[in-house]
Amino acid sequence: QVQLVESGGGLVQAGGSLRLSCAASGRTFSSYYMGWFRQAPGKEREFRARISRTGGSTYYADSVKGRFTISRDNAKNTGYLQINSLKPEDTGVYYCAVGSRGSYGSGWPSDYDYWGQGTQVTVSS
Repeated sequence: QVQLVESGGGLVQAGGSLRLSCAASGRTFSSYYMGWFRQAPGKEREFRARISRTGGSTYYADSVKGRFTISRDNAKNTGYLQINSLKPEDTGVYYCAVGSRGSYGSGWPSDYDYWGQGTQVTVSS
């Protein structure tokens, strides 16, 4: 079992930045790849970024490339999502998730085994 707790969300103006954190406890964090997803009101959970177990491989949704940076610190059992140049369409609840089907993960929520409770990001225009 892994418990995940996100933090760092908030209300920001368009063009601003946020750094989301995902603190893991339980089993060894480095055993899992990690992903970040966003869920906007009335919409399905949408893939944003993923990072491999070691942190050596990352992948982003096209709409966030160049603005989002995913990272992890396995020594601290914590993952991060740096979000720059925020846009109103980035608004939603951001979830981190981890999985163990291979080393790299995917953009599919079904490939992730454990999820945090989410942190709200609201971007005003």
